[in-house]
Amino acid sequence: MNWLMVITGAVIGAPLRYLTDRAVQARHDTAFPWGTFSVNIAACAGLGFLTAAATATTVPAALQHLIGPGLCATLSTYSTFSFESLRLVENGAKGFAAANALISVVAGLGAAYLTTVLATAVLG
Repeated sequence: MNWLMVITGAVIGAPLRYLTDRAVQARHDTAFPWGTFSVNIAACAGLGFLTAAATATTVPAALQHLIGPGLCATLSTYSTFSFESLRLVENGAKGFAAANALISVVAGLGAAYLTTVLATAVLG
């Protein structure tokens, strides 16, 4: 049963990542990969909330599998983040590459932390 929930979450998360990435990036006329940044931060926030919710209350295992390794894991994309950072360096946009790496890590950790605090306050 758990693997079905992971697959279901992935079926939602992967196209959602692609569509969100394209929609966000189309609104920005810059080399910075805003689309990938957005989906990665959203996935960090989702995992942070899920982790705290599972600690504070009883979250069914099926729902944890749907949201965690299903939806959030396929919504986020480390490979695209790495590829886009490398492309920025290759295209001479080293500042954007450094900003992408630094801001993505800090914002991802911050989003996970803040949603953990939020879930604990709301559910705990």
